[in-house]
Amino acid sequence: MEYEITRNKPVGQDWLNQIFNAKSAANGGVIRRKIKDVDREVGRERFELEVRRRGFHLFANGQDFIVICNNAPIAMIC
Repeated sequence: MEYEITRNKPVGQDWLNQIFNAKSAANGGVIRRKIKDVDREVGRERFELEVRRRGFHLFANGQDFIVICNNAPIAMIC
């Protein structure tokens, strides 16, 4: 008898919850996600709305989105 192991991958709101419930996000740190992954899982608009709703900062750099998980002022040094 063969058994198939399936792992349910989070999608949609569950995917967002998993990201923003991570220790780094919960502690006001930084998270990074590939833009193509955001596009595939929830779309840029929904991702941006969630970041705004939480009062965080969102940056795009190369192929990544970078989220600063706090609302402190940002100063770009160089």
